[in-house]
Amino acid sequence: MSRNDWTLSPEHVDLRRPAVEPRPVEVGALPQRLTLDLSRTALVAVDLQNDFCHPHGWLASIGVDVSGAAGPIGALAAVLPELRAAGVPVVWLTWGTRPDRANLPPGVRHVYDPDGASTGIGDPLPGGSRVLQLGSWSAGLVDELVPEPADLHVAKHRMSGFPDTPLDSVLRNLRVDTLLFAGLNTDQCVYATLVDAANLGYDVVLVEDLCGTTSPGFCTDATLYNVRQCFGFTTTSAELRAGLDT
Repeated sequence: MSRNDWTLSPEHVDLRRPAVEPRPVEVGALPQRLTLDLSRTALVAVDLQNDFCHPHGWLASIGVDVSGAAGPIGALAAVLPELRAAGVPVVWLTWGTRPDRANLPPGVRHVYDPDGASTGIGDPLPGGSRVLQLGSWSAGLVDELVPEPADLHVAKHRMSGFPDTPLDSVLRNLRVDTLLFAGLNTDQCVYATLVDAANLGYDVVLVEDLCGTTSPGFCTDATLYNVRQCFGFTTTSAELRAGLDT
């Protein structure tokens, strides 16, 4: 039975959802220590894809140093089994654009193809894959991160994972209130999705070492400041695992 079900019979419909027992854990965080209810928490992992992290992916092919993007992969792979064992749903939120790019407005395309002649979203790469195209190697998760059958996948088409996607519906059906954020880039897609989540009423917690970026360091500093000051909280995977261990 899912977290959001009725009990049905031919003669009767029980509108009560399944009871979910609270599972509180304490986690060190900023600006204050947190108590998380694991039964109402999900992990949203953003854009941990070949085009952003792999040495043969899109960013590397256009000369971007992707070492910062690959940084959080090992830490996330280490904590995922503990989160799953604690019943925390994992949502993989990744760029996955239509082959015809019909729902991409020019502003989104311009960010990645500023002169109209560069390699942008949907364009072919030397290996034959197309940049961030749904179903392609480019848009696939990096090999080090292996989804489980119970994980959920949502394709996005903007910096934020909420516009023009089913992300909010998926999270509402999971009946979660608190979102842990991991992924790339800390100051771009992770931050944009986190801000939209906060504006929709979710509790948001950015897990610092589970996020990475190819931007300069001051971008991360500003993002962490803004998350703590305006939207939610930050923690680390060590603090999260310490809470899970108790």
